[in-house]
Amino acid sequence: QACNPSTLGGRDGRIMRSGDRDHPGVSYSKSDVAVKGQDEKSPNVSGSKYDVAAKGQDEESVRASQKAINFKRISQDPLKSKACALVQWLQEKFEKKESILKADMLKHIGKHYKHYFPEILNRTSERLAVAFGVELKEMDSRGESYTFVSKLGLSSEGILSGAYGLQKSGLLMSVLAVIFMKGNSATEEEVWESLSDLGIYAGMTHAIYGDPQKLITEDLVQDKYLVYRQVPNSDPPRYEFLWGPRAHAETTKMRVLRVLAKNNKSSPGLYPHLYEDALMDEVERALRLRD
Repeated sequence: QACNPSTLGGRDGRIMRSGDRDHPGVSYSKSDVAVKGQDEKSPNVSGSKYDVAAKGQDEESVRASQKAINFKRISQDPLKSKACALVQWLQEKFEKKESILKADMLKHIGKHYKHYFPEILNRTSERLAVAFGVELKEMDSRGESYTFVSKLGLSSEGILSGAYGLQKSGLLMSVLAVIFMKGNSATEEEVWESLSDLGIYAGMTHAIYGDPQKLITEDLVQDKYLVYRQVPNSDPPRYEFLWGPRAHAETTKMRVLRVLAKNNKSSPGLYPHLYEDALMDEVERALRLRD
């Protein structure tokens, strides 16, 4: 399940809703992220609790449709199937805190696919980046052992150290990007609307992320990566997300923008408003360090 192609795809899908109130040209793209051609669930906000109502299909029928489409996609591409299996295997290794060795990966994919290992590893790395915001980094010059490293530069002793580390890392990457694109604060509605493009809904168990609502509104807030607060003077009360102190300390807007640009196969400079904001943040950080 950790390599559901509806979340970990190839080339033409999108991983974050394109456009926002200030930057309509920005999207967070990678392929096969949202399974199209089926009725999606639409969000409905009530107070501080974000409820999701099904439109024409219940949760089980949506999952059944996704599984059928996903199986068809994977079965048509054996290398994708191997990459998906390797993602699941790597996730298990991470959760058990076991070493990641090239020899074990080769054994896992099978001797008939040994010569395709570089391509399988490349596809695996893409899926890890999209789902969990991490990359595999060689730990030695011979490339015999690997470790997970956050693409946003987040501390391995922080986001990746506790329970559900990979899941929290992936969700945090997405939420930080939404907050940045929305002008450094994003309402609860905006966050879940963007995540719905990934098939991630509040109140619905996800095959990869488990309970995303708890991870985002409780765990990542307790870890101080996110701030979740009532919008000032809102009546009835509405809620918003901001970067937390640990996010400010461990990553930068420029890192987030580079991830956005890379997933769009473009460069940070093509998003002038975001780039200007990120550049000012870099200057302010440099001045604080100098003082």
